[in-house]
Amino acid sequence: MSVTYDKPGRAALHLARAASLAPSPHNSQPWFFAEEGHDQGFEVHLDGGRRMPLTDPFGREAVIACGAALFNVRVAVRQLGFRPVVDLLPAPGDSRHLAYVGFTAHLPSAPEEEMLARAMPHRHTHRGRFGAEPVADTLLAELHERARAEGATLQIVDDPDQLALVAELVRTAEDAHRADFGHVTELERRVGPYGVPVEACREHPDATLLAGRDYLSLARSRLLSARNRGRGTGTVVVLSTPHDHRQDWLRSGQALQRVLLYAAAHEVMAAFHTQPLELPALRARLRTEVTAGRYPQVVLRLGRVPQPRTWRTQRRPPVQVLTRDDARARW
Repeated sequence: MSVTYDKPGRAALHLARAASLAPSPHNSQPWFFAEEGHDQGFEVHLDGGRRMPLTDPFGREAVIACGAALFNVRVAVRQLGFRPVVDLLPAPGDSRHLAYVGFTAHLPSAPEEEMLARAMPHRHTHRGRFGAEPVADTLLAELHERARAEGATLQIVDDPDQLALVAELVRTAEDAHRADFGHVTELERRVGPYGVPVEACREHPDATLLAGRDYLSLARSRLLSARNRGRGTGTVVVLSTPHDHRQDWLRSGQALQRVLLYAAAHEVMAAFHTQPLELPALRARLRTEVTAGRYPQVVLRLGRVPQPRTWRTQRRPPVQVLTRDDARARW
């Protein structure tokens, strides 16, 4: 969905620009935003038409992406010198209306909030191997605390048996996706302008311990020797929540983005491996055998990118994702 109107408020444009920098499944950008008028409030909505129905049949990953966009909105409000007030799922009759953000008391932003704001345009999803330098334990502990501040748990998977299990479940899910023509087609359609850049997909998807998405069907056309597998994996982490309702998906998205921005500010990026979370039986095994009963929401690798990327992942311009509240009411 793309709805535009003349002369949106300057604050609303600032918030929409920040929100649009959030990560989303295969850069699907499953959101649109509405301003209340005269920069009085800002709404985050799910754009169901941009969801990937085979990869994300229940819309969980799309809502998590909108939660990440919501966190960016919160940071952007702090940049403007106000304290945001957030109301999750404010319209029970409208499942697309995920959050309302209002402006309350004036309050200068804190140094960490400024750091997160500066990290927004630099944070990006990595696909492929990480460099040899490990993520410091002190930084991992800080990332754990940032997730906890948003009501989620960031679990470092460093036990060899658990790491092997996570890798097995990712491999099983990825193999199932590659064997499904519908999944393959859905993924291929996400490569290109305003999707995943072709340049980001050229490394073999099986190069690290956790199998990656095979956007270009490289696994079918290019064999990878055993000695070239498993290197550059980085640190594997799982983000989980105590419950699994729509509010929890939004909270996990906010926790995810706080973690990603804090990591990016310290030159650490993330690779997503959510394949087993898209198959109920495999997600249940992760919940039982890895996250101690908490609901796994995101599986990530963290590490330092060995070489600077030479491409940009395109975002829809703010005016294409921003509407006014009175216009939205007429849809």
